[in-house]
Amino acid sequence: MIYPRNFEQKIGFSEVRDLLNTRCLTTLGKARVAQMDFSTDTELINRQMEQTRELRRIRQGEEDLLLGTFSDIRESMKRLRLAGTYLEEEELFDLQRTLQTIHDLVKFLSHGEETPDGRTVYDYPALAELTDGVIPMPTVIQRIMQVLDKFGHIRDSASPELADIRRELTRTQNSLSGILNNILLSAQKDGLVDKEVVPTLRDGRLVLPVAPGLKRKIRGIVHDESASGRTVYIEPAEVVETNNRIRELKSEERHEVLRILRETANFVRPHCEEILFSLEFLAQVDFIQAKADLAESMRGMEPEVEDHPHIDWVRAEHPLLKRSLEKHGDKSLVPLDIMLTAEKHILIISGPNAGGKSVCLKTVGLLQYMLQCGLSIPVGDRSKVGVFHDIMIDIGDEQSLENDLSTYSSHLLNMKNMMRQAGKDTLILIDEFGTGTEPAIGGAIAEAVLDHLLNDGAWGVITTHYQNLKHFADNHEGVANGAMLYDRGEMRPLFQLAIGRPGSSFAIEIARKIGLPEDVIREASEIVGTDYIQSDKYLQDIVRDKRYWENKRQSIHQREKELEQRIAHYEADITRINEERKEILRKAKQQAEDLLGETNRKIENAIREIRENQAHKEETRRIREELEQFKEDVAEIDARENDDKIARKIAQIQQRKERKAQRKAEKAERDEKATESLRKAGMKNAGANGPVALQEGDSVRIKGTKSIGTLESMDGKMGTAIFGGMRTRIRLDRLERTEGQVARETEDEPKTKADELKESLQAFHISHMTQNIIDDHRRNFRQDLDVRGMRGDEALDAVQYFIDDAILVGIPRVRVLHGKGNGILRQLIRQYLTTIPNVTHFADEHVQFGGSGITVVDL
Repeated sequence: MIYPRNFEQKIGFSEVRDLLNTRCLTTLGKARVAQMDFSTDTELINRQMEQTRELRRIRQGEEDLLLGTFSDIRESMKRLRLAGTYLEEEELFDLQRTLQTIHDLVKFLSHGEETPDGRTVYDYPALAELTDGVIPMPTVIQRIMQVLDKFGHIRDSASPELADIRRELTRTQNSLSGILNNILLSAQKDGLVDKEVVPTLRDGRLVLPVAPGLKRKIRGIVHDESASGRTVYIEPAEVVETNNRIRELKSEERHEVLRILRETANFVRPHCEEILFSLEFLAQVDFIQAKADLAESMRGMEPEVEDHPHIDWVRAEHPLLKRSLEKHGDKSLVPLDIMLTAEKHILIISGPNAGGKSVCLKTVGLLQYMLQCGLSIPVGDRSKVGVFHDIMIDIGDEQSLENDLSTYSSHLLNMKNMMRQAGKDTLILIDEFGTGTEPAIGGAIAEAVLDHLLNDGAWGVITTHYQNLKHFADNHEGVANGAMLYDRGEMRPLFQLAIGRPGSSFAIEIARKIGLPEDVIREASEIVGTDYIQSDKYLQDIVRDKRYWENKRQSIHQREKELEQRIAHYEADITRINEERKEILRKAKQQAEDLLGETNRKIENAIREIRENQAHKEETRRIREELEQFKEDVAEIDARENDDKIARKIAQIQQRKERKAQRKAEKAERDEKATESLRKAGMKNAGANGPVALQEGDSVRIKGTKSIGTLESMDGKMGTAIFGGMRTRIRLDRLERTEGQVARETEDEPKTKADELKESLQAFHISHMTQNIIDDHRRNFRQDLDVRGMRGDEALDAVQYFIDDAILVGIPRVRVLHGKGNGILRQLIRQYLTTIPNVTHFADEHVQFGGSGITVVDL
């Protein structure tokens, strides 16, 4: 129940309805605004809130809900249901645009993803629910578009007959214009008409404007004259028949247009009921977008509504008062914090006049009513709201001359109706409770009514100046005192509500500020008594102290909030550091696994070292034990170990790497000395100024590497060398002779035991398993890799394995097919190729063979 009948006018909701009405795009939405009503259905209210919330989310996102252009075509559709009727061009054009808007909205709101169990999860479920039963009509839209052009006019191609008629009409009009222009030029030459005169249209016929005195000079029919009588309009006799033909053609055109419109109407008529139903959907969408627009203008929100009475509002604002203050720009609105709970469900607000008591009361009434009408309300996001079944208000002067009611009588009548209806789901709002009669009896009646409302369990916000009602709140459970704060120093109201203590009216202070004589104020103080004045001062002190400690409490609460945020920040940092530590450990373990992946290479290097050093079994066993120890050390690294242990393991591995690097450096120094002696020996044989010439059978290595092979044959600047059992075609200037491995001068020189041992080690320095793997890769290897269509990480993995295989089997050139596209895949692959030492060069393929879509890699 809403009481009284003029409730909306009293709290200002009628103005809110007007604001909402102006934001509707059509009369469809405005009709919905007029039907908007108070509801106690929590599920319905929450659904309306969700609809507004989703539409605001659509507006704030990248995509927008395009409402397009639509009109209120309900009357046209109702008329079209009658057989023989049709829609005019403009009405048909409105129908086409409206149906197109409905089609686009249903398509947009019905978008979603299908779950494995066959259900559809919509992007905007609350709005998608509105499309239930709405049938888009693309065939009707298509039919209308075949008849109308983009400007809403009948197309020439709407029928063959219409096309013929309009073609002949155009030809006839052009002929008429030519004849009339010739007549006009002749008349101008004879001085019968002015030179600036042009043919004009009168009664659908082209005529010439002529001065009245010269009208007999031109043979024809006078059709009209100007209002001043200075001009007559003559249709020359030469164009009468042509004008008649034009009229006939226009009449035929109109008949054909009507026939087309009737045929289109017959096509649309069976769908009239579905179209009318779809218009209700459009009205609902228009209504929701108006609510969303109003919510954004008042910075409102859509809270989750609880299914029981409850008010816990933070920073609530009266939207109309705020709008007025912002418009004039003289002052800002002070937000309201108010709470009504089951333990304290009646609030008695006291305080000075013009301190904001009535505004507080109206804010509660207006926002609660807006909420239960499905509108967003301007409150803070931490606010909690509930539902009341009855809202009753007693504000202002309700005296009636017709019913012979005084002001106080009207208040008593309102109290009677409120007590009759009051219950546990009732919200009662009373301003200046008990005023209008003798204060003592008025206060007593007000206290008795308040006690009755309390016993009925009603909820309420009541403003008063009566001391007995303030004491009643202190002495009864379920009732709380509240005060509108007042700055005694500056003698001005603060418009802030403080719940828990009663407020003072500050009558003496306000009278003194206004300028009442001091003797009058002193006499009034003596009449009321010093005890009352002192108690009022004590009350002011209590309110002041309460405000001080309230500010302190808010400051502490703010500090606690900042501390919680800082703790949360630190915890997030710790979590991030732990994640980074895990990631570092993961990378370290991955690097260790990569090192283990190179075990074959290390074994090959170890065997080569055995061969070069002519090592014995003990030396071989030592090298293998060192490799096994390295493998065990790496395997012991685990992400779950503590940081110190991991650091020690990494340090040990680093020390081993440094020792190995030192041994390599010493070996390189020995190799350099041997190479120098070999170079001197070669210069002695080849001549003082000649370079060392390579010969077939020499032990050689590629410059910058340590792998030793045998030069098998030479062909000009190119040669064939065997490295690790694999033949490689290479330029001779990239090879150099190795120490102690100079080819024998003659093929017939007998082999020594050392030569036999050396050849035996060279023949078996690669394990059978490794050789089999290499041979298998060589047989199956393809020089082209196609990574088109792969993601970046997949493509990089494929290229990594491909390049490794190419290096393993000794392929000098390969091609990677990545496509052109945006060039992202090409850039990623080339960035990776720059990190591989074996890659000497890469570039685009020749334009005839793929151009920038293929990268050619030289190894």
